[in-house]
Amino acid sequence: MNRFASGPKRNYYGKGDVIVYRLARSGPVAEQESRVFAVNVQMLIYGEAFWPTYTTGDNTQLVATDSMKNFIQREAMNFEGSALLEFCRFLAETFLAKYPQTEGIQVSAEEIPYTPLSQGSVAFQPGGPERATSRIEMTRNSESLSLVEQVCGFRNFRLLRLSGSAFKGFIRDEYTTLPDIANRPLHMWLDLEWDCSDGVVAPASVRTVVQTTFQQFESGSIQQVIYQIGSRLLHDFPSISEVRLEANNRTWDTIAEQGETVGVYTDPRPPFGCLGLTLRR
Repeated sequence: MNRFASGPKRNYYGKGDVIVYRLARSGPVAEQESRVFAVNVQMLIYGEAFWPTYTTGDNTQLVATDSMKNFIQREAMNFEGSALLEFCRFLAETFLAKYPQTEGIQVSAEEIPYTPLSQGSVAFQPGGPERATSRIEMTRNSESLSLVEQVCGFRNFRLLRLSGSAFKGFIRDEYTTLPDIANRPLHMWLDLEWDCSDGVVAPASVRTVVQTTFQQFESGSIQQVIYQIGSRLLHDFPSISEVRLEANNRTWDTIAEQGETVGVYTDPRPPFGCLGLTLRR
């Protein structure tokens, strides 16, 4: 179910899983920009002009979702840059200018990461598994446009720590089978997003904070890990007013261990723990 920062909508529609690969195959590129700009885009629009399609089948004011797909892919050629957030805003503003019957629009994008095989190389390989994300919602007010939401994030961090993670001292009763663990190998998946309405923070800088904090901090729970990550982001980046984190405990099941020296493990059986946190300045 899609949600909008501006509130529930009586109707909305759009196109998802629109894949774009824009390749700067030759010539110069700006510093810190990649020759491969690859994204998965979702565009949703709403407005009273589209209501007759639902009630009477009148498509007079409707922009076909296939046209929306073509708009996204073709306008990628006119976009100058490689930042996801800027691309989302470019698409939103351009679409609203093209179709004045649209009252509001939400554009979401997720990078499809590729990394060069070497510095300056024309050869690339898939990156990740974490992927940067962005989302923008804009509305039309009379003759002007208003920015409702501007969010950046990451999905699918997969982080492994061989030691320095504990989980003990929790409630023990007739439902408890988990032992206290003072030093476990921690395997954690993490999604996060932050409000960037007051200024843009480079996703690469956020990635560094996540990785550094996870590497350096010895924890008593996953909750404590994500609290430390969120707190560090608010401390290091004053333009972030709110950060939202959600982690999955994907710690591997133990097959055999020789103390804390060597162990053999396998993927965990479902279900898995899900832990969320919101921190505001």
